Amino acid sequence: MRGKPKTYAAGLPGVVHALRYSVEQTTVRRTALTLLNLNQVKGFDCPGCAWPEPDHRHTNEYCENGAKHINDEATTRRVTRDFFAEHSIEELDGKSDLWLNQQGRLTEPMVRRPGATHYAPIGWDEAFGIVADELNGLDSPDEALFYVSGRLNNEAAFLLQLFARAFGTNNLPDCSNMCHESSGSALGQTLGIGKGSVQLEDIYRSDLVFVVGQNPGTNHPRMLSALEQTKKNGGRVIAVNTLPEAGLMRFKNPQKPSGIVGRGTEIADQFLQIRPGGDLALFQMLNRRLLEDDVLDRDYIARHTTGFEAYADHARTITWEHALVATGLTRDEIEAVHEAVLASRSVIVCWAMGLTQHKHGVPTIREVVNFLMLRGNIGKPGAGVCPVRGHSNVQGDRTMGIWERMPDSFLDALRDEFAFDPPREHGLDSVDAIRAMRDGAARVFVGVAGNFVRATPDSEVTEAALRNCALTVQVSTKLNRSHTVTGRTALILPTLGRSDRDIQATGEQYITVEDSMSAVHRSRGTLPPASPYLLSEVAIIARLAQRTLGDSPAIPWDEFEADYDLVRDRIARVVPGFEDFNERVKQPGGFTLPNPVNSGVYPTPSGRAVFTCNELEWLQTPPGHLILQSLRSHDQWNTIPYSMNDRYRGIHNARRIVMVNPEDIAGLGFADGDLVDLVSVWRDGTERRAAGFRLVGYPAARGSAAAYYPETNVLVPLDSVADISNTPTSKGVLIRLEAPAPPA
Repeated sequence: MRGKPKTYAAGLPGVVHALRYSVEQTTVRRTALTLLNLNQVKGFDCPGCAWPEPDHRHTNEYCENGAKHINDEATTRRVTRDFFAEHSIEELDGKSDLWLNQQGRLTEPMVRRPGATHYAPIGWDEAFGIVADELNGLDSPDEALFYVSGRLNNEAAFLLQLFARAFGTNNLPDCSNMCHESSGSALGQTLGIGKGSVQLEDIYRSDLVFVVGQNPGTNHPRMLSALEQTKKNGGRVIAVNTLPEAGLMRFKNPQKPSGIVGRGTEIADQFLQIRPGGDLALFQMLNRRLLEDDVLDRDYIARHTTGFEAYADHARTITWEHALVATGLTRDEIEAVHEAVLASRSVIVCWAMGLTQHKHGVPTIREVVNFLMLRGNIGKPGAGVCPVRGHSNVQGDRTMGIWERMPDSFLDALRDEFAFDPPREHGLDSVDAIRAMRDGAARVFVGVAGNFVRATPDSEVTEAALRNCALTVQVSTKLNRSHTVTGRTALILPTLGRSDRDIQATGEQYITVEDSMSAVHRSRGTLPPASPYLLSEVAIIARLAQRTLGDSPAIPWDEFEADYDLVRDRIARVVPGFEDFNERVKQPGGFTLPNPVNSGVYPTPSGRAVFTCNELEWLQTPPGHLILQSLRSHDQWNTIPYSMNDRYRGIHNARRIVMVNPEDIAGLGFADGDLVDLVSVWRDGTERRAAGFRLVGYPAARGSAAAYYPETNVLVPLDSVADISNTPTSKGVLIRLEAPAPPA
């Protein structure tokens, strides 16, 4: 089960594993077609992470996990009506996430009728009729939920939010609610825009890049190429994480001879092994030290910010005692970071779920912004904020209006363009959507391009909530657990993947996506569709809207399905920054949306960037307890594992493992390799238990534990959420370990 953790990422093993998995899924020829078109200007965008493409693209512009992901989609395996006749829904519900995904691509619409034990085939027209009848029979449009995963393209996302709002609801929960919502909340409050401010060129030229609460070697592998360039140009990297991840140590770039036969590039100049949730204390202490040494950019502060004096008084209140307890670091480690900051003319802070999925995630990111503003590291080359997104188009979906709280300016533009008044009352996010289904306040769930039941917290509560619905609809490419947890009636609507050709009435179509750095570009599939019965996401949404709404309001859904240029024309008139969309996106590499912050413009109420006072908070750990963080294995994309291995961490043929520092294992009275149950502790007194996990002694931060999701989602209480953003606290779950009960 266990080997030695790796001390570098990629290299020749990355190439071998990517090709092995790809050929297992499809043919050598199809593998070559997908990989040579992946992330190319005239090809298709990787449906994995949202890391941007460089201006000069390599012939092989993908990572190990991107290659696995696209060939997982391009698989020649098929799920047919015979498969569903053979396997009951109850049987499928007992299968693993890995097994379900490995069955292959969905091929035709399927229905589970009330009381049925199996899915059965259904025609598209009848399927749309079932959804339309159920929606139109609701007492209120707010009894419907339209959930979106970040894989959805811009055109389909725009149409889905248009459909939902024309229907009468802002209930548009999305996967961002469970990951980077804290980033958007914090950046919106402080800088006036909920996106990052840097481009790839900034990372290349930065003097100092922080990588905080993020594992790029697994979740954003192509980021390592950018950090390699940072190091080549003389910049430094500081990694802040609870685990010593391989990608933060050394990178062997498989596209260079030195990455195959050489030692590669050392990534982190300093590694801070922080306690889970200790990042707020770290940045507060760094900020106190900057104030003490009076090494501030006074000109930037005076011209561009507000709230500095109150903030400075507050920042000086953090004590070394509290900082060291909260972070688990030493004073020398923090002082070394301070010295690195002083030696740097430009600083970038990159982060991911290690910051966002804590109760104090929003204050932590606001403190990161304070840190950057103190020395003017906002809006200049080589500096800024960089929330790294883990879904291909999750940022684009939000830009297109997939949000339950879109501002009035967007809704006004929608009204003026389509001649109806969108609802103004805020809708439900993902956590509130689960509560609504649980309580009977929501009766129809439509999920597009995701695996909601395995992406969400409190698994037993979430599953019961979905089963409480009258109708659940899943628009999907492959089988997953969300197809086995159903309402009284359930539909599976199979759709095209990124790699599939999309032919409509006016000819071949392309779609567009937005990456983590606000670049918008085209994506055009090249493979024959997995089945002649598939529809594109645009077509599914357009036909469903037409069937549900008819001609009221008068929106040309059939024209949108026939010609995606017409969708983009409407986007250009509604969404700021997309003017002349169709022409600009045809340029090689597309175009980058403007970020006003980089022009010294801050769209906050005051017109200035805002210093914020954030009360120090960290998760207290009673004796006998640990702080659990859920994470991906290396052979995993979001909720779907591709194998039972986690190569970089030395884990093989196992997923129900929990990584704990050997000293903590001994202190809790267990031994390495013991079988334990994980029991989360929450104020509601409900016992949430994940049974049968194998203890693995691992160099984790003291007092912490790490285990894979979605297996540990059952431990995250629905009501344990981040302040302000309502994001589940999946990186800060208080647990205890218990020996399994003896068999009866």
